[in-house]
Parts: sequence; structure tokens; C-alpha cells
Amino acid sequence: MKKTQITINGKSFPCRLTMGAMLRFKQEYGKEATEIEDGNVSEMCALLWLSVKSSCSADGVEFDLSLIDFADRLSKDDLTKWAADLSDEAIADEEDDEKKSR
Repeated sequence: MKKTQITINGKSFPCRLTMGAMLRFKQEYGKEATEIEDGNVSEMCALLWLSVKSSCSADGVEFDLSLIDFADRLSKDDLTKWAADLSDEAIADEEDDEKKSR
């Protein structure tokens, strides 16, 4: 996954969908991140928060916002852009896999 940043309160944080973020999501919600239904804003927001939290942990960046504090500062556009980036990456990964299998 490419390394991206998200800016909250004027501070940039690393943000990528790590394995840790997906494991944390499974522990918190009892289902895989890949099972999030289209339009489920709450779960997408939580996955984004977990992605930032996990990326910060991996990169040694301090991040102490709770999910609610994070959501209070997150714009709908930020969430929408992140979700679109995830979708674009998933499509690119599938295309790469198809090319490799030929």
C-alpha cells in the first residue's frame, strides 16, 4: 500500500491500511475490514482511524486522538477521498495479479 498522509488540526499523520489496522478492526467489530458494506460511514471512519493509529504506531509518530475526537475533526471529503484511494488501489492490485497470472 502506498504511503499517504491525512491532516487533522493542521498536523499530518501517516495513513495506510496496515495488517495491524485490519486486525484491530476485526477485534473491535468482529468482522473483516473487507466485509464493510458500501455506505457504512461509521465503519469506514473507524477503519480510517485504525489505519492512522496503526501507521503512527509503526512509524513512531505520536497519535492520541480517540475515535470520536478523530471523527469530530474529519471531514466527509477526507473520508470519501481515502475510501476512493482504497478502491483504486484494490483495482490496481487485481489488475497486477491478472497480469502476473498470464
